[in-house]
Parts: sequence; C-alpha cells; structure tokens
Amino acid sequence: MRRRRTLREDEQALWTAFVRDIKPLARKAAAGNPAGAPEPAPVPDVVPSPVRGRRAAPLAAGSPQPAPPQPRVPAYTLHRSQASVEIGERRPGLDDTSWRALVSGKLRPTRTLDLHGQNVQAAFQRLHAFLVQARADNLRCVEVITGLGSGRQGGVLRRELPFWLGRPDLRPLILAVTHPHAANQGSVRILLRRRG
Repeated sequence: MRRRRTLREDEQALWTAFVRDIKPLARKAAAGNPAGAPEPAPVPDVVPSPVRGRRAAPLAAGSPQPAPPQPRVPAYTLHRSQASVEIGERRPGLDDTSWRALVSGKLRPTRTLDLHGQNVQAAFQRLHAFLVQARADNLRCVEVITGLGSGRQGGVLRRELPFWLGRPDLRPLILAVTHPHAANQGSVRILLRRRG
C-alpha cells in the first residue's frame, strides 16, 4: 500500500507553477477530428540520408549540419585461413636504423591503445579504428596492449592480434610489429608506413 505524502507549502507552490500552463490533450473521435479540434501540424519534408534505404530526421532551421558518416568498421570474424603478421620478424622494405630503433625500444610510441577488458568484437573494432586513425594522422609508432591473458597460450586478444594485423585492410599499413621487450608479451609496438 502506498502512503500519500502531503506537499509542503513551498513544494505546492512549485508544483502549481509547473503545471499552470499544461493543457490536457484533445481526445480523438472515432471518425476523425472532432469539431473545433486543432488540425495536426504538417509533417516537414525529410532530408534523404546518405545511408541507402534509410530516411534521416528533418533538420530544424539554424541547426548545425550533421557530421559526415564515419567509415564502417568491418565486423570481426574468426577464421584462420588468412595470413598473420609475425611479431618480431623484420619484413622487406624496412631499413636497418628503423628496425634497430623499434626492436631496442628507442622508438617510442606516440599513441597507445589498451584493450584490457574488451570482448573480441569490441577489441577488434577499436584496434581497426585506432590503426586507421593513426595512419591518417601520419604517426610512425603506436603501441597496442592486449594483456597476457589467463589461458596457457595467453588470452584470446593476444592470440588473435597477429591475425587481425594480417587482414588485407590492415596489413598494408604496417611495416613491422615487435614486443617492447622479451619479458612483455602482452603488448606490441607497431611501426606504421608513412603516407606517401
């Protein structure tokens, strides 16, 4: 059973001021609008959406333009048929100085992505967006932290990372991948190709 609480004087004054301008909704008649009922407001034209098959909401006058649609991050699918990037292996096209700086840890990452606590799909999407943005920003070296994981062979993020980096859409961005030092297998440093 609910107990009714009486309002104090100041609460009652506030409530009265709040509901003063509220008018009840007009009831619809079964056969249409009753006599004297206001006509419904005209529906504004709808701006076509850049996404095919959808309609966007109308824009009010003076409202800011919506941001351009972000590129869609592909969904992650688990399949071992694709090539993986070998961590700690020097790939063709990398000069000696850059390779030594990366392997020795002298080449510091300019941006870091920590994937701790993410599920596989969210981690993949964050990694994909991170690497694409890092390339767009023309960064040279980034670090991705997956953590060691609790399994015998490491966690799922750590095991899947080489396959993610070997995807056809990410592999061309990458020159080399290495662990920051031998004792830390839970993170990698990625040397990105510069934009030409």
